[in-house]
Amino acid sequence: MHKRSADAYQRALQLIPGGVNSPVRAFKGVGGTPVFFESGQGPFLFDLDGNKYVDYVASWGPMLQGYSFAPVVQAVAAQAQKATSFGAPCLLELELANLLVSSVPSIEKVRMVNSGTEATMSVIRLARGITNRDRILKFTGCFHGHADSLLVQAGSGVLTLGLPDSPGVPSALAQQTLSLPYNDVEAVREAFTQFGTEIAAVIVEPIAGNMGCIPPVTGFLEELRTQTTQHGSLLIFDEVMTGFRVARGGAQKVYEVTPDLTTLGKVVGGGLPVGAFGGSAELMDQLAPIGPVYQSGTLSGNPLAMAGGLALLDSLETDFHEKLEAQTSYFTDGIRDLANKHSIDLCINSVCGMFSFYFTKQSSVSNYQDVENCDSKRYAQFFHEMLSRGIYFAPSAYECAFVSGSHTTREIDQTLAAFDEVFGQL
Repeated sequence: MHKRSADAYQRALQLIPGGVNSPVRAFKGVGGTPVFFESGQGPFLFDLDGNKYVDYVASWGPMLQGYSFAPVVQAVAAQAQKATSFGAPCLLELELANLLVSSVPSIEKVRMVNSGTEATMSVIRLARGITNRDRILKFTGCFHGHADSLLVQAGSGVLTLGLPDSPGVPSALAQQTLSLPYNDVEAVREAFTQFGTEIAAVIVEPIAGNMGCIPPVTGFLEELRTQTTQHGSLLIFDEVMTGFRVARGGAQKVYEVTPDLTTLGKVVGGGLPVGAFGGSAELMDQLAPIGPVYQSGTLSGNPLAMAGGLALLDSLETDFHEKLEAQTSYFTDGIRDLANKHSIDLCINSVCGMFSFYFTKQSSVSNYQDVENCDSKRYAQFFHEMLSRGIYFAPSAYECAFVSGSHTTREIDQTLAAFDEVFGQL
């Protein structure tokens, strides 16, 4: 069924570390051989062997209108005929910047970059430069890219110093990063009581998406806003995943909490490599060339990504997210009903087009410890059973799933029928 993918993977192992260019693609979390894809159309993916899948990975989020969305393809193709890169200003940068500024509550000025990692790395440098402080506070299970300052795990206690999460991350740098449990309001207060005058910034996914979909509990984001304001720290929302996916203005629009700085990516490039970060004019003007904090990038504002992003964002009708949320609720309600039918212990979280289901007896999953207590082996079994039925979910129990504007009730009902079969076998 996957012979050509298996052959391609064996070749890739000889040329690419682990055979993949991003670790989760290696199927280590579920076992087996990665599927190599050849094309996508709407909610569907097609692999090298010609197999067709209903997809809920969406290239990890950016395919908000599905694959090969005509306005994006046409815009990128038209721009490619003119130039693929300038390394100089172009009007597309200005147009996308204007759209971001007019949509996201916290952004008055924005700087384009090439990835979410680059955006978070840059915004941390900006926050440290503005506050003249070194310490960063993050939350265990939130992923902000693989920059050294953010690739840090929690210490043995809530307020212990951070530990390197990978060889190559200096211990001295990791110790400048505190990592707290997500959604733990009391831990936030304790951290600011002890380190408040040293914390340059708090960075958080306002809706966690890298340990599955975990929404903020009531009061969590509000407490971050309160504590950072009181202690002269900056609040950073990492909306690389949630920006324009859960609402036109991102999660900050949904929860009505405005950060000082915001990172964006994924959707804002229409599926092309992109990142961005922004905030008030006062803060952003601390960047070079007019401010002292240095940041640059040869391909920043790449016209292909700008064209793709503009085409995708311009396609979003006023009620797009309302429809997306309704479709996602129809899907998750169906999953929940089938879990009850087959006596499967399952917890489901969702916000608009993002959702996750966890095999667990817990009534709620609200932080990384909760996620670790879930049955990842059962998810691996589930994953392969669904894959064999032409349904593609993330090859990891710790990733979010996505519904796009191209998913119709027909594809969702097809997927629910597969859930029904698989739940009957688990």
